[in-house]
Amino acid sequence: MRILIIGGTGNISTAITRYLSEKGNEVILYNIADRDEKFEGNVRTVVGDRTKPAQFEKQMAEIEDPDCVIDMICYHTAEAESVVRAFRKRTGHLVFCSTVDVFTKPAKSYPVMEGDEKNPSPSFPYAYDKASCERIFEQAHDRGDFPLTVLRPVATYNDSWCPLSLIGPGPAFMQRFRRGKPIILLGDGQSFWTSCHRDDTARAFAGVAGNPEAFGKSYNLPGDETMTWEAYYRTVVKVMDTPPVQFVRIPARLLARMAPKSAEWCALNFQYNNIFDNTAAKKDLGFRYTITWEEGVRRMVAFNDRLGLIDKAESCEIYDAVVENWLRFEKKIVNDMEGKDV
Repeated sequence: MRILIIGGTGNISTAITRYLSEKGNEVILYNIADRDEKFEGNVRTVVGDRTKPAQFEKQMAEIEDPDCVIDMICYHTAEAESVVRAFRKRTGHLVFCSTVDVFTKPAKSYPVMEGDEKNPSPSFPYAYDKASCERIFEQAHDRGDFPLTVLRPVATYNDSWCPLSLIGPGPAFMQRFRRGKPIILLGDGQSFWTSCHRDDTARAFAGVAGNPEAFGKSYNLPGDETMTWEAYYRTVVKVMDTPPVQFVRIPARLLARMAPKSAEWCALNFQYNNIFDNTAAKKDLGFRYTITWEEGVRRMVAFNDRLGLIDKAESCEIYDAVVENWLRFEKKIVNDMEGKDV
């Protein structure tokens, strides 16, 4: 097949490109730059800016009609509308990388299924805009412009990332564990979260391309492990063999107010239970969860240690400031209440 990936060298899409090219497909990447990433097989890059609709649509018209288009970097309605104009009646399949964040939070029941309510708050622009893009593509599918499949990954990481820091970069976060520094937990740390290594997520994208079983459908792509935030962190402690961890338990909305830039997503997203069903993706796309969180942590630590990134990481000042102020406040309020509960 001739497969066009809008993106193709990002977190998930690097692995998608690798899988598809290894299967003998002709893969065309559309990127803002010709990346250093090298792939085996028939892979080429078209350089351009998809946020400039006229340029994008002109370049797409110059590409021989693709059997499948996978859009990994569509975040706004204008971009979705541009894709529809560019590929109306020109492709046998359009795959849109959406997100599980399009579902209403908090959910009415768990696990969240593909057909559950999708009404994200406008105060969470990432999720709100992704949901709007889904509707634009669904309308195009219903008109017969092209067959559509929507894939909804969860928090997706790779060996070089650490997806659970909440505040600050991953290497600095892992350094906190190694040095026995306090670790922030959302609330009491017992809300549920799910993640997935990009290699597993990417196999679902590779399995959906041109798959008629998936036409007109959407799929959730969570991992099989749904763990509390505390359990995620205790796994890090186990893998890194660190000193005993001191958890600093801060309500998500208060944390977002203390660090409105760094911790914004804690109130918008991370505070809610994220439990999703992946039965359909396993049945239709061959999706499999093969990299456990413990193995994922082991791989992340090994990758970052090979480059010396954990030990050399600069301390995250805002993280330290939040911890220091919270502990001082916690001590004060406990002292203020002493003797009053009698």
